[in-house]
Amino acid sequence: MSTSLLVEQCKQYNRKAQLALYNKYCDGMFIVAQRYMRDTAAAEDAMQEAFIKAFQKLEQFKGDVTFGAWLKRIVINTCLDAIKARKMELQPLHDETLHIVDDDDAWNVPDKTTIKEVNAAIEKLNENHRLVVKLYLLEGYDHQEISEILNISESASRTNLHRGKIQLKKQLKQLQNGTGY
Repeated sequence: MSTSLLVEQCKQYNRKAQLALYNKYCDGMFIVAQRYMRDTAAAEDAMQEAFIKAFQKLEQFKGDVTFGAWLKRIVINTCLDAIKARKMELQPLHDETLHIVDDDDAWNVPDKTTIKEVNAAIEKLNENHRLVVKLYLLEGYDHQEISEILNISESASRTNLHRGKIQLKKQLKQLQNGTGY
C-alpha cells in the first residue's frame, strides 16, 4: 500500500494503517534516533514518542515533503528535546566571539577509515560540535535549518561545524597513525 494512502487512512484514525505506517518507517527512524541518543533504550523511547507526536499532528502533514522526511524531522527534534531535558544543555555562544567560517574547506576522510570509526569519533566531540556535525554531515541540514533546530545563530552553527571538523580530523588522523583516540 502506498505511503500517501496509509497517511490518509491514518488521518481517519485507522489503527491498521497506523501500524502499517509504523512498520514501514520504524527501522529507519530508529537508526536516526540512535545517532543522537547514547543508548538503545533512549533511542527506542525517542522514536516511539516521535511516532506518537507524528500521529497526533498528522493533520499538519501537507505533503510538501515526503512523509519520511517529515517524520525524520520529528524524530530529530524529539531526540534533541530529550537531550535538553537530561540537563545536557548547550553552552551559550556569544555572536561577538564567533567568526564566519568558510564552508568550502576541502575535507575528506582517509580511505582506510570505516563508518564505525567515523561515528565513534563524532561521539567523542563535545555536545555543541557533535549535534551540529550530525545535523550537517549526517542529516544534510543547512546552517539556517540547524540554527532554527538548535536555537542558535547561523554563525554559531558554522563555527561549531568548523571546530567539530577540526577535532574530527585530529581524531581520525591519530587513528590512522596508530596512536588511537
